[in-house]
Amino acid sequence: MVRRPSSSGALRVLLLSRYGRKGPSSRMRHDQFLPRLAADGIEVEVAPFFPDAYLDALFAGRRWPLAKVAGRYATRIATLLGAGRHDLLWIEKETLPWLPYGVERLLLAAAPPYVVDFDDAWFHHYDLHRRPLVRRLLGSKLDRLMRGAALVTAGNGYLAERAGRAGARRVEILPTVVDLDRYPAVRSGAAPQRNGPLRVGWIGSPVTAPYLDLLAEPLARLGAEGLVRPVLIGAGGDALPGLDAERIPWSEAGEVAALEGLDAGVMPLLDSPWERGKCGYKLIQYMACAKPAIASPVGVNPTIVEDGVTGLLADGPAGWETALRRLAVDPALRHRMGAAGRAKIERAYSLQAVAPRLAGLLRSVVPGTVRDAEDGAGS
Repeated sequence: MVRRPSSSGALRVLLLSRYGRKGPSSRMRHDQFLPRLAADGIEVEVAPFFPDAYLDALFAGRRWPLAKVAGRYATRIATLLGAGRHDLLWIEKETLPWLPYGVERLLLAAAPPYVVDFDDAWFHHYDLHRRPLVRRLLGSKLDRLMRGAALVTAGNGYLAERAGRAGARRVEILPTVVDLDRYPAVRSGAAPQRNGPLRVGWIGSPVTAPYLDLLAEPLARLGAEGLVRPVLIGAGGDALPGLDAERIPWSEAGEVAALEGLDAGVMPLLDSPWERGKCGYKLIQYMACAKPAIASPVGVNPTIVEDGVTGLLADGPAGWETALRRLAVDPALRHRMGAAGRAKIERAYSLQAVAPRLAGLLRSVVPGTVRDAEDGAGS
C-alpha cells in the first residue's frame, strides 16, 4: 500500500525508540533531531519501549519488575497494531527485543514502510550469544529486519557493511552528532597554560565503565608522577577502584560544563566485534569542546580521531602511557589538536550539518513527500 503524506504536507512518522530521553542512544540518534524535523514538516510521534525509570533501575543495579517489562511488550504491540495512521515507522534497532523475527514480521505486515537505525552492533547480542538456542532462534533476526526495511541508517561502516550483507535494499551511514548550540565555539586565543596535572576525562555510564580498566596501569603510573588527574563523568563509584580520581555524576544539563573542564578525553576499547560497532560518541563530545581525544584504534575511532591531527591513537598500556605523557607535557599541541577537532565536528559530526540530510532520507522513503528525493540525494 502506498501511503501519502497528510493534506498539510507533513510527513507523519512513528518513532519506535528503545528508550526515553535518558537513553544515550535514543537521545542522540533520534530525540535531538525532533525539533529540526518538525521545522521541516516532519511530525514525529515518539513511542519508547522502555521508560526512563527502567534506565534509572539499570544504572542503580536494580532489576526492573518482570510485570512491568511484560507491560512494555503489550504497549509496544498495541502501538504497532495502530501504526497504520502514520506514513513511516522509524525503528531504533528492533521493535520487540528478544522475540523472534516472525512476531515482528506479522506486526509489520500491515504497517507503513520502515526505516531501521543502528548505532551499535545490536545483532551481536543474538548471533554471538553464549547460548546456542538464542543463536538459533534470534541469530538472523536483525538481518531479516534490515532486509525488509525501506532504508537502514547505520552509525558507521561496520554496521553498514552488516546491513549490506543482510540484503538491505538501501543503506546509508549517518554518524552520531552533537548539537553545536549546546557546545558553543571556544574563544580563540593563545594556547591554555593550565597549572597542575593533565585533567584526563572519560564520560559514559556504569555499564561501559569497565573499559577504563585498560587504563588503570598507565593512569596510576602517570598519576604518581603528578602528570595526570583522571576525571570520570558518569562512571559510578566502582570504576578504577583504588585510583585517585575525580568522580562527577552525569547529568544532561551538566555534561558540557564537565567536559569543558578537561584537558583531554579518552576512549579505551577492546578490539572485538561488539566494540567495532560503536560510533565514538564520547570522542565527538570531547572534540566538540575543543579537547584532544585519545582512542583505541578500534572500529570507527580512527575515522573520528586523526592520529596526530585531532588527537592520538593508543594501543596497549605502553601506547596509552606514551600518548597521555605527550599531551601532558605539551599544552600547545593540545591546543592545536583541540582546534582541529572542533573544526571537524562542525563539518561532519554536528546536528546542524546532518539534520537536513536525515530529513531528506526520511522523506525519500515515502513517495510524493514534499522535498523527498532532493534532500536525500547525495547521501
